[in-house]
Amino acid sequence: QVQLVESGGGLVQPGGSLRLSCAASGRTFSAYRVGWYRQPPGKEREFVARITWSTGSTDYADSVKGRFTASRDNARNTVSLQMNSLKPEDTAIYYCHAQGIYSGSTYWGQGTQVTVSS
Repeated sequence: QVQLVESGGGLVQPGGSLRLSCAASGRTFSAYRVGWYRQPPGKEREFVARITWSTGSTDYADSVKGRFTASRDNARNTVSLQMNSLKPEDTAIYYCHAQGIYSGSTYWGQGTQVTVSS
């Protein structure tokens, strides 16, 4: 099993930046793809970004390409999401997600609130 802990959410003005972090405990991310999803107010949860731990390969939703960057830190066993040029429509609860490449096991973090407002 993998336990996920997110941090880094907060309130920021449009055009500002935030950096989210997701730390794993119990197991390493070595055989997982680790992603970020978000749930805006009154809407369903949606895919944001994903990184394959073993290779560093990344994928992004069209809505965040060019603004968000996912990365990994092997020493700390964490993944980060750097969010730049934030827009009000980025306001959501952001969740860390891990899925086993071979097992298909799925784990979710507790979520962290990101609010973009003037």
